[in-house]
Amino acid sequence: MVTRVGPEDWQLPALGQWTVRDLVGHTSRALSTIEAYLPTAVQATQEVQAGKPADPALDAYAYELAGPADYYLAARAGLGDPAAVAERGRAAGRALGADPAGAVGALATRVLALVAATADSTLVRSPVGTMAFVDYLPTRTFELTVHGLDLARALPGDGGPGAGAPLGSALAAGLDLAAELAARGPDAADLLLLLTGRGSLRSGLSAL
Repeated sequence: MVTRVGPEDWQLPALGQWTVRDLVGHTSRALSTIEAYLPTAVQATQEVQAGKPADPALDAYAYELAGPADYYLAARAGLGDPAAVAERGRAAGRALGADPAGAVGALATRVLALVAATADSTLVRSPVGTMAFVDYLPTRTFELTVHGLDLARALPGDGGPGAGAPLGSALAAGLDLAAELAARGPDAADLLLLLTGRGSLRSGLSAL
């Protein structure tokens, strides 16, 4: 989807305080965090399996977060500073350089290779807790899916009905995760009414 961004589109308003470049930068962090975490995660897992964990708190079953929904609930409590999130997005956008689409494409290629070579049980030390790689990965695809839709809406002519069609099964997976988060949040009833055409979208209503 990033390849659809024209040279004149990067400074268009996109989401909240972000331009298209900022949004793409933030979205690229769904990939760059995998690249940043996995080498350490693989090393820690190997040391655990050898009986010599570098971190005494780690063991083969020390998953603090049981799944992707737990990750988001923990992040909501600990990483929710909007100003900090906005600035990380802007910084990531600047870091994409003169060819943002090319930078994202190269990053995606590297990360796909890493994912293919990583065992599901690999221990990932996320900022909000330890979890299995197989449970961390859906949080990354969720970010890519939701912000892919944000990007489609921001680009001229791309935000109408069917804009999410290229995302395919990622949409279904994203809805599954959003539904679990909604069910475990304070607005579960309102969100169910909204999804079934019995309510309206009020300010602040979100599964996240």
